[in-house]
Amino acid sequence: MAVAAVTTKPLDKPLMKKPLPAGRPREWYVTHNRRLKAMRLAIALLDTGVYYPSTATNAKIRTTAERIGIHPPSDTTCRMVRALIRYGR
Repeated sequence: MAVAAVTTKPLDKPLMKKPLPAGRPREWYVTHNRRLKAMRLAIALLDTGVYYPSTATNAKIRTTAERIGIHPPSDTTCRMVRALIRYGR
């Protein structure tokens, strides 16, 4: 049985973003945005066939970020991406 690569079709128009809740400590917002970025990168890597954390190097993650048009991730975000790939199965 052959397995075909599956890619997600881009949305016709972006989803409407809701404002984040006010009154939280700054660190909460930083962590929240880091998690969102890590999820976007993990999904993009999975779509390109990177299924194991050992093949998701920092360089590959940063190249993927550039390809999908987001700022290069920090080392911490790269670790989060690998964790999502590892435990998100």
